[in-house]
Amino acid sequence: MTTARTRARRFVPLIAGLGATALLLSACSGDSGGGDATAPTDFTYLSFAENTSIQDTLTSLSTGSCSAEEEALPLDITTQPQASYDQQLQLLAGQDALPVLFASGNSPQVAKDLNDGGKLVDVEAALEELGQTDAIIPAARSTVEALYGGDVFVLPTEFNVEGIWYNKALFAENGIEEPTTWDELTAAAATLSAAGVTPFSADGQDGWPLTRLVGNYLFRTIGPDALQKVIDGDASLTDPEYVEAAAAVAELGEAGYFGPSVGSIDYMTAVNQFLTGEAGMFYMGSWILANFNDPEQNKIGAENIGFMPFPEVEGGEGSRDQLAANVGVPLALSEASYGEDVSAWLDCFAENFGSTSLGEQGVITGFAVNEPVEDLPPLTQAVQERIDQTTQSVLWFEALFNAKAAATSQTNASQLVTGAISPEEFMEMVQADLN
Repeated sequence: MTTARTRARRFVPLIAGLGATALLLSACSGDSGGGDATAPTDFTYLSFAENTSIQDTLTSLSTGSCSAEEEALPLDITTQPQASYDQQLQLLAGQDALPVLFASGNSPQVAKDLNDGGKLVDVEAALEELGQTDAIIPAARSTVEALYGGDVFVLPTEFNVEGIWYNKALFAENGIEEPTTWDELTAAAATLSAAGVTPFSADGQDGWPLTRLVGNYLFRTIGPDALQKVIDGDASLTDPEYVEAAAAVAELGEAGYFGPSVGSIDYMTAVNQFLTGEAGMFYMGSWILANFNDPEQNKIGAENIGFMPFPEVEGGEGSRDQLAANVGVPLALSEASYGEDVSAWLDCFAENFGSTSLGEQGVITGFAVNEPVEDLPPLTQAVQERIDQTTQSVLWFEALFNAKAAATSQTNASQLVTGAISPEEFMEMVQADLN
């Protein structure tokens, strides 16, 4: 058995702003096939400097479940600041010097370009060869496939579901049942506002928590492929049914449901608003469990926090069973160094990464949990159970956007909800950058 030891930390999700600062990697060319591979002498891992949980899990595996693999191919961890990570990855790829294992970049396009250049291991095929086809859970596989055009060439070492967390005590005091539809959600917001409670806490400074709402509304009205249609050219963000989503979120702002000065609220301030009872609801991913499970931060009590999927919209094609999700910092394996010793590490990951990360870091991953984990905080356990029941996921608003469109979306989100720009203008600006 593994005993959970949750680390409360100020963990700002690395996936949250992906694309906003990414320097897209040019498609790699040249010989890089496994046939020319030189057997590595170390299991080298290049990581974002800002993310320590994956490093800690790998280190724990190297001294525990994967000690035999460590002896054959010792783990060697190096880091690079996230802001310059893609540049470093581009340099290494151009020199045919990619590490054995590495964070796959600041946007899905980085890994796609590497894969197109023959640089990455086909993870799905490698796991099948190892007899580990069930190592990646269905919901995580669905997310990876959506991000990477149906392919699985990354490892989902985190798996974050997103939705609306709510204050159970405030809901009970105001006679509010958990909303399952958009109309019920807006009615709940109106009730909280009338009671002097800010309905939604939101990080308007960074913008992405607001655009998450736009994306979810689209997935509920048009369906899970709403944004893929835009990328494929079959639809435009300026189409009426797409503008409707921006308008629905703008109406929340117009009603004052994000509170005053939402554009000046940063991530930790938004977290604090919810955890001190100033706000009744908070859209966020499951990475926030580290904050929720920390009594020093959580003043309302973990027992008073509920989780609901984004509600359905009447007449829409989507379902609240389709959880919004991301895979945190996905990892890729270099094709040039893939061989027997690296394959053994991958096999060990498949068996042990999920349980070790959950038990020791309190981080839910996209790997199956093959060893039961004891003493999970109730909130973490509830999220894990919901993930286990999910087979299809949806992405976030900017997931498939280029870097420029993602930046435009996030930097203008607060203006959308404050009325500084109209829903039509917001969607026009983002679509223009997509074009």
